[in-house]
Amino acid sequence: MNSRKIAATLTGLVLMALAAGTALAQDSYPAKPIRLIVGYAAGGGNDIIARVVAGKMAEGLGQQLIIENKPGAQSIIAAEFVARAAPDGYTILMGPSGPMTMNPATYAKLPYAPLRDFVPLSMIGSFPLILVTSATSPLKSVKELIDYAKSNPGKSNYASSAAPFQLAAELLKLKTGTDFTHIPYKSSAESANAVMAGAVTMTIADPPPIAGPIKAGRLRALAVTSAQRHPSWPEVPTMMEAGIPDTDIVIWTGFLAPAGTLAAIVKRLQDEVARVVRLPEIRERLNAMGVDPVGNSSVEFGRIIAADIIKWSAVAKAANLRAD
Repeated sequence: MNSRKIAATLTGLVLMALAAGTALAQDSYPAKPIRLIVGYAAGGGNDIIARVVAGKMAEGLGQQLIIENKPGAQSIIAAEFVARAAPDGYTILMGPSGPMTMNPATYAKLPYAPLRDFVPLSMIGSFPLILVTSATSPLKSVKELIDYAKSNPGKSNYASSAAPFQLAAELLKLKTGTDFTHIPYKSSAESANAVMAGAVTMTIADPPPIAGPIKAGRLRALAVTSAQRHPSWPEVPTMMEAGIPDTDIVIWTGFLAPAGTLAAIVKRLQDEVARVVRLPEIRERLNAMGVDPVGNSSVEFGRIIAADIIKWSAVAKAANLRAD
């Protein structure tokens, strides 16, 4: 047999092996529980969303999704952990806008690259952020908040637990000429608790952990960061309506796997996320938290990540915001 025939035979064998491996992965995956890594503390927005969808995904996949919280460093710890995990579909990341598109905009160096080290699975949902103060605070509007900050330099602060919330607050400062001091927390729930306790002036956070306190009358919503009022809070004005232009911020969260994960496994997980977020009971639970269900394809999700990195890099540059 000559070299060409040997090469052709080897190529054929490789293609057959790849096809067999893909078919095997499709038929047998998952054969054990899947680790779902969340880069924030329990009780935060992404943790809550993860727990809403994980149970139904487990039913469809026939294997449990075990949630592991690895909080800290703006979810860099969790993202790096998953980026270095085996690409076998058994370790996936709850990857929100923060670590996927805003960390690259604010950190000069990261131990992972969103577009190189991950393959997107599917976006779970998108949502605006909400600017809140304590319900017992005398500040009842964005204007009163801004006036207070300008009249009391050095006494105003804000809580945040991740890049999206810090970037939103810094953008507010940039647009209003105010100086709120940043106070870091490990989760949106901790930030909300600090506001309710009067330890900080305000926070701009994701809806899941603060929707309950708002409805219970423990937090006061001053504005949403979407271009239009959100149906979950129709009485809450947008930032534009509150007099702060060019502060439209809608973020998202979804699942990603390590780069190199077999296409069949990616498709299996993508389809499962899409199925779950379309279930009426899951949609109802997400909507109640101000989260708009999505469930898109891996390719669509990847395009959004790439576009948002460019967008937030421009915002961070304009705000002169660097995290390192």
